[in-house]
Amino acid sequence: MDKTRSSVPSQRVAVPDSVAVQHAASLLHAAELVAFPTETVYGLGADAGNADAVRKIFAAKNRPAAHPVIVHIRDAAQVPHWARELPAGAQRLAGAFWPGPLTLILPRTPL
Repeated sequence: MDKTRSSVPSQRVAVPDSVAVQHAASLLHAAELVAFPTETVYGLGADAGNADAVRKIFAAKNRPAAHPVIVHIRDAAQVPHWARELPAGAQRLAGAFWPGPLTLILPRTPL
């Protein structure tokens, strides 16, 4: 592993590399952070269902705890786990543009 400008250890991997993807998945399962490209920016990711991992996102970004984070999901079938509702208009957008660079802002489910 090499060191970036910060003291956070990092490792750059080429994708698609199944070993690298498995390594990233194991890091996520261990409540660690991973960086990944999206269609528009690079993201810093963690297991959104793990409160300790999410706290690491806030610490790494020096972000106030009251600020929202993005939850990346595979498809609309995962929405009910994270959001209280998917309004009809949002359903149409998701159907037309997912998978792809579409961000929907939805009210979250209770913790």
